[in-house]
Amino acid sequence: MSFAPPSSPFDWIDDEARRRAEAGLVRALRPRSAEAELLDLASNDYLGLTRHPEVVAAAAGAAHRWGAGATGSRLVTGSTALHAELERELADFCGFEAALVLSSGYAANLAALTALSGRGSLIVSDAGNHASIVDGCRLSRAETAVVPHADPDAVAKALQAHEGRALAVTDSVFSVDGDAAPLPALAEVCRAANAALLVDDAHGLGVLGDGGRGALAAAGLAGGAGTVATLTLSKSLGSQGGAVLGPARVVDHLVNTARTFIFDTGLAPAAAGGALGALRLLRREPERAARAREVATALYTRLTAAGLTAVRPDAAVVSVRAPSVDAAVRWAADCRAAGVAVGCFRPPSVPDGISRLRLTARADLTEEQIGAAVATVLSTAPRQAVAPVS
Repeated sequence: MSFAPPSSPFDWIDDEARRRAEAGLVRALRPRSAEAELLDLASNDYLGLTRHPEVVAAAAGAAHRWGAGATGSRLVTGSTALHAELERELADFCGFEAALVLSSGYAANLAALTALSGRGSLIVSDAGNHASIVDGCRLSRAETAVVPHADPDAVAKALQAHEGRALAVTDSVFSVDGDAAPLPALAEVCRAANAALLVDDAHGLGVLGDGGRGALAAAGLAGGAGTVATLTLSKSLGSQGGAVLGPARVVDHLVNTARTFIFDTGLAPAAAGGALGALRLLRREPERAARAREVATALYTRLTAAGLTAVRPDAAVVSVRAPSVDAAVRWAADCRAAGVAVGCFRPPSVPDGISRLRLTARADLTEEQIGAAVATVLSTAPRQAVAPVS
């Protein structure tokens, strides 16, 4: 007598896995070693500070002084003098009245969006915004209008159709293509509608603005009464964590209402110390910001001159189009086998369904490394990705 195998409440996962495999969308973790085995154009370490001796020493010193963990939420035991010091220096550097540090940039976006909106309010969100913004909109219980990418007129139209509290939210630099949002035009639209402007400056801090002070500083919008910024400490500052910057009353409101702040363990002291060390180093070496942009421009110029299709970078992200999902995966794998790590973006991570390689510039790359990276990307490129060069 044969028996059917017992069913499981998770049998549906096998069907989902098959569909992902058929679509070429299987993702897998790839642990890396502590040693640098590859030329890294895949991380977000834009200023090359993650392994900088001064930043590492600051992180280690904070762990020795404060311990391995924050020990609790920041409203209980998790808020240290180190957190307060980091907040003061972040706000001062970026040109805002106050700052609030959270455990990640993802948590910072969820905190800002949920605490500054709610039922009866409107959020107007760019179609190209990061997943953390999308999730923040979903959790906010506000009405959300998703508008075409980088279209201030569409934002204005959505705001005009709503009566009551409203805010517009955008990435400063979009993580897929590396293009910058039209912040001055968006700020003007928001002023006209008495709406708040929330800008995720994850990819702008450390790269844009005077000495890397960010996209809002570059646009002359930092510190505005109706402007709030979120950012991450895990990219240009080489550490981990996130922050919300804005008027002091906005930060006070988040302390009292933002669930991803109130109910989450505070940022680990080592991460806070490392970020503070990186911020102080950037103040002393502001040329790192310009160098990151120079490297991005060099990558773009050389790749497109050879026939690849790429988006002109506004910051440190260089997006190179691939002919298909499968081709993008193979291309990235071939680059890796040749010693260069690059990002591979494909659905559902890309809003337009077009797969890409994503190269991230680093301020510490040498001319020799830039040349090696370009040569590797070109030598491994799918034939369909290269247009004839006249």
